[in-house]
Amino acid sequence: MEPVEPQSLKKLSFKSLKRALDLFSPLHAHFPLRDPDSKKIRMSHKFNDENGGIKSTSSQPLTHAKSGSQDQAREGSGPSNALALPGPENSKDPQNGGALIDLIVGTTVKTKGLDGGLSEKSIAIVSASSSSERNFSTSAIMERIPSRWPRPVWHAPWKNYRVISGHLGWVRSIAFDPSNTWFCTGSADRTIKVPSLLNFLSAGTGRLKLTLTGHVEQVRGLAVSNKHTYMFSAGDDKQVKCWDLEQNKVIRSYHGHLSGVYCLALHPTIDVLLTGGRDSVCRLWDIRSKVQIDALSGHENTVCSVFTRPTDPQVITGSHDTTIRLWDLRYVKRTATLTHHKKSVRAMALHPTNSLCLNSYISHIGGVRSCSSQQKTIINAMAVNEDGVMVTGVIDSFFLFSAFFFSFFFSEGDNGSLWFWDWQSGHNFQQSQTIVQPGSLDSEAGIYACSYDVTGTRLVTCEADKTIKMWKEDGKATPETHPLHFRPPKDIRRF
Repeated sequence: MEPVEPQSLKKLSFKSLKRALDLFSPLHAHFPLRDPDSKKIRMSHKFNDENGGIKSTSSQPLTHAKSGSQDQAREGSGPSNALALPGPENSKDPQNGGALIDLIVGTTVKTKGLDGGLSEKSIAIVSASSSSERNFSTSAIMERIPSRWPRPVWHAPWKNYRVISGHLGWVRSIAFDPSNTWFCTGSADRTIKVPSLLNFLSAGTGRLKLTLTGHVEQVRGLAVSNKHTYMFSAGDDKQVKCWDLEQNKVIRSYHGHLSGVYCLALHPTIDVLLTGGRDSVCRLWDIRSKVQIDALSGHENTVCSVFTRPTDPQVITGSHDTTIRLWDLRYVKRTATLTHHKKSVRAMALHPTNSLCLNSYISHIGGVRSCSSQQKTIINAMAVNEDGVMVTGVIDSFFLFSAFFFSFFFSEGDNGSLWFWDWQSGHNFQQSQTIVQPGSLDSEAGIYACSYDVTGTRLVTCEADKTIKMWKEDGKATPETHPLHFRPPKDIRRF
């Protein structure tokens, strides 16, 4: 057997490749011509499938189409908006003597929307032809529906009905008991106070249940467990503490943060605590064993807000690096990053019923709709209730505050004001001013934190004048005494 030359394999490969090209592509670098009959059948089926419900019109010359539309307008009972447009230059029907194939745009009809309003829809109609030379269009004929800004729901104005004093420093954090019988507040005076909510809601004077001491710096975050008699606190002293409310003392401390801890949250279904701070890391802790399960790293600046959900994404963090990150706890990895914010994301809140995340940053609140673009101030906290009301607030030049509620939200900025918004439409229906208590500076007219109670009917704000203020809706207000003044925004921005 003769030996095979090394170059013969290369020659055989090129010969096989040439035969394949000759067989499957007669013209090199060009696709073979398509079968015109199969193309006509395919395009005709696609055209009929997309536009089968649209009435076809008989093809007539352009001049006849114009005169016909004028005659219809004269004979009809109402005006007609029909418009006849000529087809392409080569779109002549040979069976009708070269008549042009026209595009007819139908009249504008009025339909009734879900909210009772009338909206106009313009329906386009394309004439169909049985000619074999017709080049069928594949573009979908769509109804042009004008965008409608949602109309806000009327909400009663909110008013301040009680002021609670007792802290000796700025009140920085708040958390409610799941039974709605008490709440706790953390302050810059390094203490945690637990007032009785039932006394403050009634006509009584109120009662302070207890004061907890143990932190050596201001308390920045609080959380109350709904399954255990535990309360968790975090502060600038890099400490995270677990308090047993039956013994009123610290039973566990979680060590691991390299700097101040700004926020914390409890997982709703499992015994996991999440904390975030100035070391740019969100840490996961086993509540009982004090073991750090893992660290969610990736932020480039302070993690100042965190909350958890029972479903994916189970952890959402906001940071001063202007991003919001979504995390999957099963694989302890980041699933998405939201980068729309221009400044620090200082607070977030979860909508009680919808799977929506509401977040605030320095220039305005962001979320489903940018509501507070009028409020050019720093927003530092959020809360939301089930009635569609959102509230944001403003603090003096050195303070931050904002809050967001279920279906309504409010915001605070750097002048101590409270802005109440309708969550669905972004309409600002109330602006209130925080009153500085006697003995405090005017610059301390700021709100650091806010939260609704479990029922969503009471709002509690933690302020820089060392007080806690409680708000509720005005029961005497009606749509007649406080009418709704709403104008849809002109410069609608779609993100």
